[in-house]
Amino acid sequence: MRRGVQYTSSPLLASRTPVWRSKLVVGAIALAFCGLAARAAYIQVVANDFFQRQGEVRFARTLDLPANRGRILDRNGLILASSVPSPSIWAIPEDVEIDKAKLQKLAKLLEMPVADLAKKFEDEDKSFVWVKRQVDESVAKQITALNIKGIYQRKEYKRQYPEGESAVHVVGFTNVEDKGQEGVELTFNQELAGRNGSRRVIKDRLGQVIEDVGNQIPPVDGKDLQLSIDSKVQFFAYQKLREAVMEHKAKAGSVVVLDTTTGEVLALANYPSYSPDKRRNLTGEQLRNRALTDTFEPGSVMKPFTVGLGLETGRVTPLSMIDTAPGRITITGSTITDSHPNGMLTVEGVIQKSSNVGTTKIAMQMQPREMWDLFTQAGFGQKPQISFPGAVSGRLRPYKTWRPIEQATMSYGYGLSASLFQMARSYTVFSHDGQIIPATLIKSSTPAVGVQVLSARTAGQVRKMLQMAAGPGGTGQKAQTIGYSVGGKSGTAYKQIGKGYGTDKNRKYRGWFVGMAPIDNPRIVVAVMIDEPTNGKYYGGDVAAPVFAETVQQSLRILGVQPDLAVKPQIVAQAAEESL
Repeated sequence: MRRGVQYTSSPLLASRTPVWRSKLVVGAIALAFCGLAARAAYIQVVANDFFQRQGEVRFARTLDLPANRGRILDRNGLILASSVPSPSIWAIPEDVEIDKAKLQKLAKLLEMPVADLAKKFEDEDKSFVWVKRQVDESVAKQITALNIKGIYQRKEYKRQYPEGESAVHVVGFTNVEDKGQEGVELTFNQELAGRNGSRRVIKDRLGQVIEDVGNQIPPVDGKDLQLSIDSKVQFFAYQKLREAVMEHKAKAGSVVVLDTTTGEVLALANYPSYSPDKRRNLTGEQLRNRALTDTFEPGSVMKPFTVGLGLETGRVTPLSMIDTAPGRITITGSTITDSHPNGMLTVEGVIQKSSNVGTTKIAMQMQPREMWDLFTQAGFGQKPQISFPGAVSGRLRPYKTWRPIEQATMSYGYGLSASLFQMARSYTVFSHDGQIIPATLIKSSTPAVGVQVLSARTAGQVRKMLQMAAGPGGTGQKAQTIGYSVGGKSGTAYKQIGKGYGTDKNRKYRGWFVGMAPIDNPRIVVAVMIDEPTNGKYYGGDVAAPVFAETVQQSLRILGVQPDLAVKPQIVAQAAEESL
């Protein structure tokens, strides 16, 4: 008998499984699939927008495509400011893998201490950190060659300023975000900036672009801006101003050159200045555009306006005699003096000798409102209508509040205030046949349309007096230049110290000169101010007039104006002291 294999039978295997259990399992699986299908439908159809947004938040990025900022040009097309590619270095700290040797090389390229650079990578929670903004392209290429994981570059632009410190108070500068902060860069920021474009992309967790999403919006580059500034005139004026400030150990100085035909600003310079590429530790003294922001009592520069009003109203003629003896006059208990007695002077002589007494006697024949109207029409107490930040209006009190002594002192420039720019523009009244013309920093080839303040006849008479003031026997003889006739008025004023003007021991001065050339048909007005000269000389005729002379001669040559005098050396007598 053949032995068979004996199997052990299990009760569980022997028992019959209920049908409902298998159906339950199959039903559960089917229900799970239905749930998954419903969830998929919800994600793909019902809540698609929500999950799409969530995905984009995590992986989609909008990259800016920076616009190239517009150039700033001078009147001849020379570049005053332009943008050049300047990559910025950034990193994902948690991904940075860098050994000590590469860290030292990177720090050297970025001109940073190794410790400061390492500190940027310490916080691994950060997904983004700027390492250094706007480096040179050559440096960026060397950083790429280091092949450091987690270090990336972004395309940006950096401004360059070829004229440097000579034109910085006009041009201004931008910040690291390429937004204007000062000067023309700030005033015309919107036009220069253009409009950035954008690119929508998908990035992986390492920050690398995988694909583009949607349409790319191209950037719109900024517009170029052509100024009225002549970079050659600007540079020369700045150099002569700087030399004068250093020679006279002055606190500061400013110079303005205006074209009397178009009202264009050919030069506007200040010293102290600064380099727009090196702006660390800057002070307000360096940043301030003094020609537009600083106001002061004009002093003797106002005398031609007082005399011009006397001529215009017929109260005096150029040859009317004024008795200035004994060199002083008392008005309501206050005494006004000249630096020395002049005796009998013609009205022309009052300007030539800069007599306070003579100017006062002319002014006291007028009503306060007449003087106030003339001063206002000449731009005093009015904010200059020029596209530039920080321009101030100065101070001219309402005529109804003037006392007799105040009317007298205002006639020769005390009791009101103005900026050097206002003084330069006001003298277009005499250089433009009695019209004051608008000033502009934008290039213009159209003759300016002015507002009539004095008649052309009166303006011509005052011009002759200004020529005498800058000639032999005048207070501004050092304003004479070779080849061109000039006319102008020097001024010297005490600076206020507290509520007064200080004593002889601590008194401070401002000296300036405002004039025009050539005198018969003026092409330019030049205004120069030297603040707090301390090297022995402080009269405007000594410290400011020489800067005027050199600036006039060089500017007219650059502009191609033919000399109206025989070109030969002129012997200039020692300048007479001018009245304060």
